[in-house]
Amino acid sequence: MKKKALITGITGFAGSHLAELLLEKGFEVYGTTRPRSKTENIDHIIGRLTLFDAELLDSHSLYSVLSEVKPDYIFHLAAQAFVPTSWSSPANTIESNAIGSVHLFEAIRRAKINPAIQIACSSEEYGLVYKEETPIKETNPLRPLSPYAVSKIAMDYLGYQYFRSYNLRIIRTRGFNHTGPRQGDVYVCSTFAKQIARIEKGKDKPFIKAGNLESFRDFTDVRDIVRAYLLTVEKGKPGEVYNICSEKIWKIKDVLNLLLLLSKVKIEVCQDPARMRPSDVELLLGDAAKFRKATGWKAEIPFEKTMKDLLNYWRNVV
Repeated sequence: MKKKALITGITGFAGSHLAELLLEKGFEVYGTTRPRSKTENIDHIIGRLTLFDAELLDSHSLYSVLSEVKPDYIFHLAAQAFVPTSWSSPANTIESNAIGSVHLFEAIRRAKINPAIQIACSSEEYGLVYKEETPIKETNPLRPLSPYAVSKIAMDYLGYQYFRSYNLRIIRTRGFNHTGPRQGDVYVCSTFAKQIARIEKGKDKPFIKAGNLESFRDFTDVRDIVRAYLLTVEKGKPGEVYNICSEKIWKIKDVLNLLLLLSKVKIEVCQDPARMRPSDVELLLGDAAKFRKATGWKAEIPFEKTMKDLLNYWRNVV
């Protein structure tokens, strides 16, 4: 009998890669979408998936899906996931990420099912991190610097509370930055790659717009991240929280320089004030030792390959 896996946010960046992995591993894969969801990320596998219209803010639609599918595993990836949007729409971000998670947890309870549940929390929860506090362990203080980070802390702690109160088998993952093919063009690596691809094709002038290039991030390939998600439900301990990260750091300026080296044309960099944030997390370098000990996972795809694949993705799309 095939195991059943349900992915909220299956049409998204990580959701589409996770769906591919689960199909490859022989799972029956189900996903929730919204009427306005774009499906291009999963068009190549859509015939092998079962999709349901369900809104995180509509608990009855979630209950209907869960009571019908009765999944063995749930991967909760649906979210308002872009940090800058959380400043322009803070209430919507809190509602989608925190209240939406409550609706999912309540729907699981009402459906009287007992799946292993991975919820995708975020390294943004750590927020203001001092250099002497790196690499960041799960025990680091949480000092959020955006409404998005606050929403993810709420989701994170709700997951813990529902585990303690109702024995839901929730495992929390704090994923650090991840990137790769199909990432939305609002994210830093992807926006650089898309701009370069458009310049190469003569669609834009040879100037790349950039925001803060001085911050440091711990990047992992999305294909490594979704392997970690699967290991989370197979080997992770309910009630626990795990960092998922490469344990390697890149300055954003160096990421851009790497992509420019891969480019076929000469491009100048221009600072764009519109791309600066009200407050930015300067340093995120994670410690994945706890997750590695629990599951044996480690990041395998070199960042240089991730950037090459991301740039080639945009070369094919623009």
